[in-house]
Amino acid sequence: MGVRIVIDTLGGDNGAPVCVEGAVEGLKNHPDVSLILTGKKKELDSLLSKYEYDKNRLTVIDCTEEITCHDAPVDAIKHKKDSSLVVGLNQIKEGKAEALISAGSSGAVLAGGTFIVGKAKGVKRTPLAPLLPTAGNPSLLIDCGANMDAKPEVLVQFAQMGSIYMRNVMRVKNPTVAIVNVGAEEEKGNALVKATFPLLKECKSINFIGSIESREIPEGKADVILTEAFTGNVILKLYEGLSKMLLEEIKGAMKATLKSKLGALMVKKSMKKTLSRFNASNKGGAPLLGLKGLVVKIHGNSKKDEVSSAIDQCYRFVRKDVSGKISRGFEQQAEEKKAEEKKAEVKTEE
Repeated sequence: MGVRIVIDTLGGDNGAPVCVEGAVEGLKNHPDVSLILTGKKKELDSLLSKYEYDKNRLTVIDCTEEITCHDAPVDAIKHKKDSSLVVGLNQIKEGKAEALISAGSSGAVLAGGTFIVGKAKGVKRTPLAPLLPTAGNPSLLIDCGANMDAKPEVLVQFAQMGSIYMRNVMRVKNPTVAIVNVGAEEEKGNALVKATFPLLKECKSINFIGSIESREIPEGKADVILTEAFTGNVILKLYEGLSKMLLEEIKGAMKATLKSKLGALMVKKSMKKTLSRFNASNKGGAPLLGLKGLVVKIHGNSKKDEVSSAIDQCYRFVRKDVSGKISRGFEQQAEEKKAEEKKAEVKTEE
């Protein structure tokens, strides 16, 4: 069976046109992918009429409501039943799709993923995990916005989920995990880091290498960058803002004089290849890990390249059964913990 992916076409700043363009590109890239577009059918049909694509692999579902950034996330999920996001999430819940892509309200995507799709058994919290460009291979930042306050045992689960994702989707054989800290020494950090550190050292299912300072993240010092959502979101936003500023400065310097323009022409090809590594549009979106299905949040201002890249990401995620592997792993842990507690009770009674 092919991979079935829903695209919420009403969530983003750029509307349905970029979703349609990215969807058509995604169909070309993956012959065994089927897409479901949720939104305004009349508009979508009109946009689709401009393209050549396999009509047997694309379905449009008409929706009468839209969730905006001004809506209270939980209330919107509960009351806007015919919104493009809720209808799309229900496709996963009902087994009609394996994944959903949305550029809509982060809060609504998080709430909808948790309440409609549901957490996998044994999962305590569901984190958002985007890929960050580095000097080497991309690193996974987990969490970047879903859980502002997390307990040590929750961060350990994030590390496990992130490791499963990097092994299966990014093909990293033995992904390294590091926790964000203000120094390399084990005794440093706030209360959360100090409490989490020993648990990570004891966790046999991850390759924990200790602390990582924020300045080391762009160097690619670890495959999985572990933190709670407040710190993660600050890192992500600073990363994006600094990258954008540097790219603009480089482009400005190249156009400044006739000599710089001539120099730019000479290095254009290699420079384009280098800069493309720092382009967020080709990294896909941030998956909400730990659900029974896959929900991917892309930027609100995403264009067709990011939509198409997110389709690639969903395809690899589903084909590698990442959700199933996370679920089975935590189910086994829960059973083992239950067995240990039962054994302890028996000893106490004796």
